[in-house]
Amino acid sequence: MPGRPRCIKCVHYFVTHDPAQPFGCWAMGFKSKQNPATMVFASSGLECQLFKPKKNNILKESDTSKGGIFA
Repeated sequence: MPGRPRCIKCVHYFVTHDPAQPFGCWAMGFKSKQNPATMVFASSGLECQLFKPKKNNILKESDTSKGGIFA
């Protein structure tokens, strides 16, 4: 994977309700003030090895007739 993984596109990424540590990673088990991938690289010198891309949930035109994503 070229470049640093984008946490927002990872299934393990989450946003917290803690203003001091607004970003988190379920796989690594931590919250931080910075993007988790940045923290992993800063502490280990390695890019995140647990990145797993989210499934693409783009609405199809046929889905909108069924009430969208909440149908």
